[in-house]
Amino acid sequence: MQKRFLGESGLEVSALGLGTMNMTGPYGPPQDPQEMVALLRTAVERGVTFFDTAEGYGPLENEKLLGEAFKDIRDEVVIATKFGFDFDAEAGQGLGGLNSRPEHIRKVTEAMLKRLRTDHIDLLYQHRVDPQVPIEDVAGTVKELIAEGKVRHFGLSEAGVQTIRRAHAVQPVTALQSEYSLWYRGPEAEILPTLEELGIGFVPFSPLGAGFLTGKINLTTELDENDFRNSVPRFAVDVREANLALVDLIREVAERKGATPAQIALGWLLAQKPWIVPIPGTTKLHRLEENLGGADVTFTSGELADIDAAASKLQLAGERMPQSFLDATEA
Repeated sequence: MQKRFLGESGLEVSALGLGTMNMTGPYGPPQDPQEMVALLRTAVERGVTFFDTAEGYGPLENEKLLGEAFKDIRDEVVIATKFGFDFDAEAGQGLGGLNSRPEHIRKVTEAMLKRLRTDHIDLLYQHRVDPQVPIEDVAGTVKELIAEGKVRHFGLSEAGVQTIRRAHAVQPVTALQSEYSLWYRGPEAEILPTLEELGIGFVPFSPLGAGFLTGKINLTTELDENDFRNSVPRFAVDVREANLALVDLIREVAERKGATPAQIALGWLLAQKPWIVPIPGTTKLHRLEENLGGADVTFTSGELADIDAAASKLQLAGERMPQSFLDATEA
């Protein structure tokens, strides 16, 4: 597996990471913990060094999986996790409101370290920007945690340009995590130029469009009743036909390149900037191996231009997230 640096931070990771959210939901029921631990260990054997989790995944259970999987190979992996919500998993309550108060960050970081069975977090993200807490206070708190050796790098998720700049002035931001793919190209206008200017890496989540770009979902596909995607507007049956035009385009490119649609979607992202590190998620070994093949897909400048030209003619439909999630995301 090739390696990449996240911006100018010096943090080196595998060119493709692994998103672990769905190991504990929300695209259906949680998976068997021991099977997921085995998959995480296999990913390391295949060359993956970058793993993405969050206290809110599960909640809490996802970090425990990584703690179990990596307890005796901790130095071989880079673990990224996230804070930023109120919730009480023990009381059976899911995610509550945003909370990035300094005292809360400190409290949950200690709990994360215990669940992950480690003495440090490689990359600590603010999961969502909290409008009630100045970003300078958030960055300052993480800066203190870095000085104490409990955290090594600071990240933001779904933050806007001005928040990124303000945070970076207090504590250098190593990476921004936000959605980016052939299906959602919003970051290209302002986010990517800002990251390049400041030397910040970019970690796209949902690089496969939550599975849509793999070509495994069609007009008649019925999702599990507990699947989060049932509430996502762009997955609605009445807009699927419009969005499947993009899948058809990706499939055509895949046939020419001797690859799968998933590999094309990931290879396209890797071709955009050398400091972009996608984190496709999966709970299946054959999908993991397929996704990792995306790191071997290369494009000429002409091929990339052709893809852009063809994609620009498509009329894609539906918001990328439910409105409640979009409300918690900075424009």
